[in-house]
Amino acid sequence: QLQAFGGGLVQAGGSLRLSCAASSLFSNYNMGWFRQAPGKEREFVAAISWSGRSTYYADSVKGRFTISRDNAKNTVYLQMNSLKPEDTAVYYCAADLPPLSRVASTEYHYWGQGTVVTVSS
Repeated sequence: QLQAFGGGLVQAGGSLRLSCAASSLFSNYNMGWFRQAPGKEREFVAAISWSGRSTYYADSVKGRFTISRDNAKNTVYLQMNSLKPEDTAVYYCAADLPPLSRVASTEYHYWGQGTVVTVSS
């Protein structure tokens, strides 16, 4: 019901756009992006309200990443610019109904499979 794609290998300073295709069941859900680097816990990246009017970002990506959604296409995007090696991780999209500022992964109960992003230095 949630499928993330668009990952790949990119050099530092480059850009990638991730997409998350969701079933129409999630059109009224907030959507989030999380990531998990090897040996680390899953961490919040960004979230967007069901309407798309509100967004929330982790400090580590603020100003570099942009989350958006197209409800007509049931798709959420994560535009990642100025990528750094420390952005290397498996990226996951998730859906649920928490306030955007609740960034714990446990706040989200619906998850897609991950897509791998590797940023080389």
